[in-house]
Amino acid sequence: MRKRTIFFTCLVVAAGGIWLNNSSLLSGRPAGVPTVLAHRGLAQDFVRTDLRPDTCTATRMLPPRHGYLENTIASMEAAFALGADALELDVHPTTDGKFAVFHDWTLDCRTEGKGATRSHSMTELKMLDIGYGYTADDGKTFPFRGKGIGMMPSLDEVLSHFPARRFNINVKSNDPLEGEALATWLARLTPAERAYLSVYGGDKPIAAVKAALPGMHTLSRASLTQCIARYAALGWSGYVPDACRQGTLLIPINVAKWMWGWPDRFLDRMQAVDTRVYLLGPYSGGGFSEGLDDPQLIDQLPDDYSGGISTDALDRVMPVIKQRFAS
Repeated sequence: MRKRTIFFTCLVVAAGGIWLNNSSLLSGRPAGVPTVLAHRGLAQDFVRTDLRPDTCTATRMLPPRHGYLENTIASMEAAFALGADALELDVHPTTDGKFAVFHDWTLDCRTEGKGATRSHSMTELKMLDIGYGYTADDGKTFPFRGKGIGMMPSLDEVLSHFPARRFNINVKSNDPLEGEALATWLARLTPAERAYLSVYGGDKPIAAVKAALPGMHTLSRASLTQCIARYAALGWSGYVPDACRQGTLLIPINVAKWMWGWPDRFLDRMQAVDTRVYLLGPYSGGGFSEGLDDPQLIDQLPDDYSGGISTDALDRVMPVIKQRFAS
């Protein structure tokens, strides 16, 4: 009986120690406001049911709430003006050694062009109308046709236009050669310039970027899966696995609450290993979650939350964030 009592006492003490070690009570993290990552800048919204990787979202556009097209300099300027702290953009290599900032694998959906984006030069891509294919009424009208000519930027144009701004660069392929080419391009930047950037995408190109530039912030499905699984097993102790270090994490809001030390101790630990954390919308199986796009989800953020969120609907959620986290 005495041994059983000692055992349960030790168990309670151990459980209490784990709870205390992961309690935000031990965090000295000051109250703050969320860091907001705007996905593709200000983009046109679209019907999101039954999406596939090759779905033409421009033909599913909802009635416009604003006049901006995703992944353009103008949409990025508008997003920063609304209060975004960082932007996500998509890149494809071009035949003349550039990186085009454009989402789709092919040109056929949004532009009057044809074929794979990567099979064209930046000079050719600059001639296209990126607003050509947008319609909210099954092709009766095309409100952006003729308004997007020459608006596809290159990656160097974006970074030159926005010095000292944070960007998440999304590699759209799983080609390791693309990762090597992007790493070569990034190596021309200074370490201070690269510190503003994160790179994420397919496992193979991201592994190539990390191998060439070990200090680069990166994210892939493999690194995210390894980080979450290993942290779930060991994070109770305060240990942060290597897969979680010096990277970027995109975590669904309904998964984050199960991370050891959530919110403040978890954020403290990730900050200590130079990792950036952004919350996504709820995960319900399948691929990556969508952004934190429903303004009602802002109410689910912890009080004084100072981590990041990623959203596809900056114009909808930013006013709610400013109201909720007003100082």
